[in-house]
Amino acid sequence: MIKKILYKCRGGASAFKLRLKATGKQKIFCIGRNKTGTTSIGRAFVDLGFVVGSERKAEILYDQHYFLGNFDPIIRYCRSAQVFQDVPFSCPDTYKHMDQAFPGSKFILTVRDDAEQWYRSITRFHAKRFGLNGRIPTYEDLKKADYIRAGFMLNGLRIHGTSREDPYNEVILKAHYNAYNAQVQKYFKGREQDLLIINIAEEGAYQKFIDFIGVDSQGISDFPWVNKT
Repeated sequence: MIKKILYKCRGGASAFKLRLKATGKQKIFCIGRNKTGTTSIGRAFVDLGFVVGSERKAEILYDQHYFLGNFDPIIRYCRSAQVFQDVPFSCPDTYKHMDQAFPGSKFILTVRDDAEQWYRSITRFHAKRFGLNGRIPTYEDLKKADYIRAGFMLNGLRIHGTSREDPYNEVILKAHYNAYNAQVQKYFKGREQDLLIINIAEEGAYQKFIDFIGVDSQGISDFPWVNKT
């Protein structure tokens, strides 16, 4: 029991130190859709010494609050770090609420070469993680998927607008990807200093990233590859 208490205290102390380090610092939101290099860019921030928010905590908040349109708990969570990625920050409209809650923040929209490349990436990744024998997951596969909670992966249908019968409908997913990127660019039109659009696989992308966030590269010349599909 004493060991457990000490462990919790140490964990709490560590979280407090990270929150203290992030206090007063500019927020940076990575708002590209999942499977556009968001994990790699998150790792790049860690390597540069930034405090990156807990992805698991963010996923739980997304599951519990995003679909209710309740962004207050998500905003409170953002006080814990400097940089945030993936859901709910990669979901429609979240960037608008973060922009209003944290004036002066920077936003990074990661993209793939095109919607076809993104579609191949997300279906391959989900097939590997959640599909039976490596096939693209069915509704039942997603319902049973052991991630966060049973049924968590069904949130993707709500985001993409697909059906139980065809949760990875190619036409709908590609249209969603293109529409989301267009909506982000429309929202930030005329505010190029606040939004970086970047394909991390392109030559020179890392330097653009460094220039945008205004730090020294510390000898690093490229993004780390994480969850490559």
